[in-house]
Amino acid sequence: MDTASPLAGQVAVVTGAGRGIGAAIARKLAQRGATAVLCGRTQATLDETAHAIADAGGKAEVIACDVTVLHQLEYAAARVESTFGRLDILVNNAGVGGFKEPLHNLLPEDWDTILNTNLRGVYYAIRAFAPLMIRAYSGHIINISSLAGKNALPNGAAYAASKWGLNGLTYSVAEELRGHNIRVSVVCPGSVETELSPHAGKDPNKMLQPDDVAHAVAMLVTQEPRSFVSEILIRPTQKP
Repeated sequence: MDTASPLAGQVAVVTGAGRGIGAAIARKLAQRGATAVLCGRTQATLDETAHAIADAGGKAEVIACDVTVLHQLEYAAARVESTFGRLDILVNNAGVGGFKEPLHNLLPEDWDTILNTNLRGVYYAIRAFAPLMIRAYSGHIINISSLAGKNALPNGAAYAASKWGLNGLTYSVAEELRGHNIRVSVVCPGSVETELSPHAGKDPNKMLQPDDVAHAVAMLVTQEPRSFVSEILIRPTQKP
């Protein structure tokens, strides 16, 4: 690992870091020198990500938590503050899908699961972690959304609603936190080859990969401090 990395000494919290896009983001930030704090519901997958980071010479800390439970995120924030005394990057990546049926057939409990994880969970994370950045007058929050937050998604209306909402939340919070020198960005990838995305009829070799999203996050947190990119849309070069 390059000790002269621009993220050396920084601390980055990544939610949903046990697999897929979250794990890729955590690995990328650790490669750039940050200590990656891995948050998620499943201890075993978080440990796998942490071991991969350690094997590559990086630093990682695991805090198992559920983004839909506010007090668990408040505990995670308190632990980050007591352990590291700082938080430089928060990546809100944890999310669930829902691409099986039209909205009028969707069970209310499935609606709640999708919206509580994809939207309420980001609110909870910002509520818990933003005060650390505000006190430091520095930080970057990145929310992982989707092109489904820009385009119609038949049979995925609840998922689309959560991502349209996340985009609006991001733009608004960016304005709220600019005065505290905190940059807030949203990344909207198309279909990524993970367990979350629907793959029917798509060539996985042409789909986006988790590392493509991680690369965008790394760009955002290493840009010059005088500016920030508020939104990144990622599409595959070849339509899958």
